[in-house]
Amino acid sequence: MKTLWAWAKPKLFVDRRLIITYGIVYFLWGWGMNWFGTEMEIAKFTYWWQIISCYVLYMVPVSLLLRGLPFHRQYAYGLIAMGFLEFGGYALETSYAYPNNLLDQLFGIRNFSLGMALFFALYFPLGNWVVPKIYSLIFSNKA
Repeated sequence: MKTLWAWAKPKLFVDRRLIITYGIVYFLWGWGMNWFGTEMEIAKFTYWWQIISCYVLYMVPVSLLLRGLPFHRQYAYGLIAMGFLEFGGYALETSYAYPNNLLDQLFGIRNFSLGMALFFALYFPLGNWVVPKIYSLIFSNKA
């Protein structure tokens, strides 16, 4: 466990402004996806605050841990992280999948959570590509 913490600590304890940038981007991303999922009647969070717990408190640290890895490794590790999140959300019924939604119709009801995990695992490499660009635009000339 000490070895894991020694590896993770420098990846997690970064510039506070970078963490805030990740938090804002992921919160807005989560809010937008929850809105889209609700409007399209695909899936939604049961409670609004799950955007914070899932996107900010769970996905931001995972993104920080995966920063710097090649796209395929970020996606692969992100798939594991999202698999646990999707499984937990639907098992605990804190996420709601609309009956006969678009994904059920395309891929079948038994593949819904897998499809969601495969899609949302892309957030990690995409977030780790977008957030540093936003961060550098905002803070490039500041001390």
